[in-house]
Order: sequence, then C-alpha cells, then structure tokens
Amino acid sequence: MRSPGLALAAAAVLAAEGAALIVFALIELVGLGAGDAASLPTALALIVLTLIGAVALVAFAIGTRGGHSWARSGGVVFQVLAVALALASLTLQPIPWLFTVAVGVPAVVCFGLLIASTRAENERAVD
Repeated sequence: MRSPGLALAAAAVLAAEGAALIVFALIELVGLGAGDAASLPTALALIVLTLIGAVALVAFAIGTRGGHSWARSGGVVFQVLAVALALASLTLQPIPWLFTVAVGVPAVVCFGLLIASTRAENERAVD
C-alpha cells in the first residue's frame, strides 16, 4: 500500500533535512582539514554523529514514503529535537535569525505533515 501525498511531502522534507546535514558534515570536514578544530577527536565525533543523523533522516524519508509507522515516529522525534534547537537558539545574543528560521520552520512543517500523514493512513485503514 502506498502512502498518501502528505507522506510524500513529509518524506521530501525529511530527505532535504538529511541532505542539509550531509552538507553541514562536509563543511565541518573541510574545516577539520584546514586545521580549524581545537580537538581532533571531538571534531571527528561531531562529524560522525552528524552523518549518522543524516543517514537516519534519509532512512526515515524512505520509510515514510513507504507508509511505515516506525519512520514517521522517528521523523517526529527528529522534528521535535529540531524545534527545541531552534527555540534554544533564541537565547543567544545576537539571535541567529537565519539559523532559527532555517531549522524551525521546516521542522514545524514536517511535524505537521507527519501527523497529518498518520491521520490519513489511519482513516484510510478504517474505511
């Protein structure tokens, strides 16, 4: 059974977020090569964890497109964490508005799409 259009939209946002994390990890890797890291083990751990998060988001995107509840659940967890990160960035001075909006808005949109997709799948299963 294929998922509805809402799941496709949610999967697209999850995939875009995964791609953004891959780009961020590559930027950090270039910075590591340029000698910008104060601690090599810490920098490597951050890069590896970022790549793990990216792979997870891509897996959730694929699973969400396939209509799997585990993928939607994982995607919701990532979106909640992203919203928390965006809200936490509001405590910095000066406030990094570009970061806050770039992280928070897609997270809220994807959260809504994942919840709506779940509701649509459940309604379709009842019919």
